[in-house]
Amino acid sequence: MGSSAKDDSSTDNGDSNADPSSEPVLFAEGEKVLAYHGPCIYEAKVQKVEVLTDDQRYFVHYLGWNKNWDEWVGGSRLLKFTDENVQKQQELNKKQGSDKNTKSGRSSHHKSKSSTGTEFFAAGRGKKRKVEPGIEEKDTISDDKHVKIPIPPQLKKQLIDDWNFVTQLGKLVKLPRSPCVDDILTKYLDYRSKKDGHIADSIGEILKGLRSYFDKSLPMLLLYNKERQQYHEEIKDDISPSTVYGAEHFLRLFVKLPELLAYVNIEEETLAKLQQKLTDFLKFMKSNQSTFFLSTYEVVAGNCKEEEDD
Repeated sequence: MGSSAKDDSSTDNGDSNADPSSEPVLFAEGEKVLAYHGPCIYEAKVQKVEVLTDDQRYFVHYLGWNKNWDEWVGGSRLLKFTDENVQKQQELNKKQGSDKNTKSGRSSHHKSKSSTGTEFFAAGRGKKRKVEPGIEEKDTISDDKHVKIPIPPQLKKQLIDDWNFVTQLGKLVKLPRSPCVDDILTKYLDYRSKKDGHIADSIGEILKGLRSYFDKSLPMLLLYNKERQQYHEEIKDDISPSTVYGAEHFLRLFVKLPELLAYVNIEEETLAKLQQKLTDFLKFMKSNQSTFFLSTYEVVAGNCKEEEDD
């Protein structure tokens, strides 16, 4: 994240010109907003509000960033979280990325090499294919656009055992898990760094994409019915699922990824590179199966009497 101006009152980046002394509080505690930080705009959450005699200040947490980045900002640094402002965020951040590459002397050829990670990370943020009016989205997806991610036999058995523990035996993964998803991603990054002698930008972006996909898809796609109560008990406030759940739930994501990525506009060459990197990641999980995965789950009161999942 870039450095921010210390004098927020002199920063005219926001879309609010209201006089705080005569206007109500512009942003409420707990409200999700967009915040300027340096030359870019980030998603944030208002933690505290302070109304001064001639100004308003907001203590914000940048979503997905360490709490060390939390700070007090003026209203001029914040934007309402609307579709229009999200579009503004995407355009500005894209422009900043292009300017940065131009200034550093990177050619378009070099940029295309790292597009594997960039496009995948964008996918995790929710970008989808553009669909022509009157055409159902599912009709625009061809089989050749599906990323084929071969899951090793050992991990397929892990998925079967996982299903059996939860749906048949009424057992759940004890949370929080250690290592959690974030830990596993960090371990893989260290592994690639030692093996390759450096960390490629595309690897870092792909891991960010995996984390983003996991956090967003877990409550909607990756949980069995018997696990939903546990999810609501564990994931509160700004807690990211990737810091609580582990390999058991993370592996389920790779079953869903081909379908999810089918909605993302990715070039064929990029798709092949992405498939290769995801396959390598699964091999890494298989090599560390005894460390990453639980051998048994715990019985949770009340689960055994619930109806089985479909």
